[in-house]
Amino acid sequence: MLTLTKNIRPGTRQTTVSMVVGASKPRLARLVISSQGEEDFTLGTITHKTVHYVVKVQLSGAAGVVAPIVGKQPPDSHIWVAEGEAPTFLGSSGPFYEEGPIWRVELAAPKPPSQ
Repeated sequence: MLTLTKNIRPGTRQTTVSMVVGASKPRLARLVISSQGEEDFTLGTITHKTVHYVVKVQLSGAAGVVAPIVGKQPPDSHIWVAEGEAPTFLGSSGPFYEEGPIWRVELAAPKPPSQ
């Protein structure tokens, strides 16, 4: 997802892609990636812009109907990408595996947007 979000054109409000999810039972899922707008981050004393993306997982078939009811709907993931000629990953927040905890990954510098 990180490489994908770095290649979304600036100004795109929503992108949808399909993905085979490698869970205990592999299945096809749709990822809906939405831009939540720009946020500021600092590099030293200079402020730059980052785009905040929210990734929602939509399961297909009966699993997509049942998952939210039984508490198995995957939580949303958040990804921050610095804008510019060479978009750069700044941080993410979300699960790394099925039913895993929410992990936050960020660079030591530059300072990410406050969340």
